[in-house]
Amino acid sequence: MFRILKKVRLNPTVTRLDIEAPLIAKKALAGQFVIVRADERGERIPLTIAGSDLSTGAVTIIFQVVGGSTMALNALEEGDCVADFVGPLGTPTEVEGLKKVAVVGGGVGCAIALPVARRLKSLGCDVTSMVGFRSKDLVILEEEFRAASSRFYMMTDDGSYGEKGNVCIPLNRLLESGERFDEVITIGPLVMMKFVAKVTEPYGVKTIASMNPIMIDGTGMCGCCRVTVGGEMKFACVDGPDFDAHKIDFDEAMKRSRTYAEFEARAREKHCNLFRKEVK
Repeated sequence: MFRILKKVRLNPTVTRLDIEAPLIAKKALAGQFVIVRADERGERIPLTIAGSDLSTGAVTIIFQVVGGSTMALNALEEGDCVADFVGPLGTPTEVEGLKKVAVVGGGVGCAIALPVARRLKSLGCDVTSMVGFRSKDLVILEEEFRAASSRFYMMTDDGSYGEKGNVCIPLNRLLESGERFDEVITIGPLVMMKFVAKVTEPYGVKTIASMNPIMIDGTGMCGCCRVTVGGEMKFACVDGPDFDAHKIDFDEAMKRSRTYAEFEARAREKHCNLFRKEVK
């Protein structure tokens, strides 16, 4: 069993958990993920590692409460244990040799982008971070990003904080002005990553997207996490999660991501009903 050392509510729908897992903390690198089960009957949830602390043996995960399984995980408190916590899985983000990088994050994807920005900064890289949220009340990890970045751009869809618009606006503005990056790394909603790739492609800037498709076993055996990259089938859990954004079939990935939307809605409602009964 893996004990929850710390729980923080980052915004109304996003929670941070620091979980005691010293062996994983010792090996985890930016870009890798774990698979979590809240209880012995729970669903396997793939979550990217948002950080680790060797002194406490803690591994940080940050997740959005969207369905029955994440609701069950969110119901746990400090001192409780999760049933399973397996990792680190996946291929770490390649950062060696990069001198100037733009890290583009959206929503809860910023939790995945942050350790990448931190790792780049620790290697002496010039990091420009651009993060986007729907509104001010959903903003997370702002101070952490500022500390990990040479330049920082905050965007909100409704203009309630930072600059109004999406993350493509400052990225396109910089590229149009002649700014050049060794690489752009984007992590967030599929539609956001698709358009980030469209912005960078005319400039020939290498762009990497971190994919988070439907996943079960995390070892490449189930095939659920397949994505089409350059016309070839890849498995995000073992071949990724990072891929060349200019070669990803984002339309296919978005269609596949909606496969179980109805089932997930029913699972969420079932969990809500159980919670209401417990409260009564």
